[in-house]
Amino acid sequence: MLLDSASLYFRAYFGVPESLKSPDGVPVNAVRGLLDFIARLVTDHSPDHLVACMDADWRPQWRVDLIPSYKTHRLAPSPPADPGEEEVPDALGPQIPVIEQVLDAVGIARVGSPGYEADDVIGTLTARARGPVDVVTGDRDLFQLVDDARQVRVLYPVKGMGTLQSTDDALLREKYGVDGGRYADMAVLRGDPSDGLPGVAGIGEKTAARLLASYGGLAEILAAADDPGSTLTPTQRKRLHEGRGYLAVAPRVVRVADDAPLPDFDPVLPREPRDPMTLEELSERWGLGGSLHRLLAALAG
Repeated sequence: MLLDSASLYFRAYFGVPESLKSPDGVPVNAVRGLLDFIARLVTDHSPDHLVACMDADWRPQWRVDLIPSYKTHRLAPSPPADPGEEEVPDALGPQIPVIEQVLDAVGIARVGSPGYEADDVIGTLTARARGPVDVVTGDRDLFQLVDDARQVRVLYPVKGMGTLQSTDDALLREKYGVDGGRYADMAVLRGDPSDGLPGVAGIGEKTAARLLASYGGLAEILAAADDPGSTLTPTQRKRLHEGRGYLAVAPRVVRVADDAPLPDFDPVLPREPRDPMTLEELSERWGLGGSLHRLLAALAG
């Protein structure tokens, strides 16, 4: 089980009331919400391995070099404390180090890769996996990893953290008209304003799915744009020609890496805390109470 950690703690922050605070009045809603969510995942799905995948670089320069607008709108207002820093709600920022400290003390593997996003860590670990993989994320970009043949699915929260959509190839075909193997191609054509990806003008999700169903992939669609005998409309042909510069670089930006360099780590689900004393101190300092107890009970099985 691979956790898209930032996606999940953002959802926890917005899904759990900010009135949940530490003994000295600091919000801990994201910390406690995430711990409760992990407890439920462990209880409901009994993973053998669990990895909290981290954004060592939330906006890698190599992606920005290819598409300068990539995630631009998520930058903190200028001048940020750190140029290129992601904008994070004021009450969430201080909770992120606490989340990391608690996961480390519990013994849940926490893995990032310099110059790569958590998505790339997830893509790399999925490529390496020899058995079933559950990817837990609120980011539809990772639907591209769904692969029924390899037993890779995405558990996607659809209502806060309470309801998970088990996403397989059949569901993707039903909802988007493509399976996991073509989802990234559809995302390239459609674009994604939330990531600063313009897409091809005039080609939305449904048109992208129809083109992929007709021609197979991006290369075949571009070949059809050059073929006077293809069934593309004149407007589609024109827009694809106009979008060639974008289409030449966008696939590398949209597709998650499967070869990110990763440190050595132990992914085995811990049955008891790695560092009980530190965990007790963190629990008292931040008032983690029932949320931490529920996680430890779930791990103990």
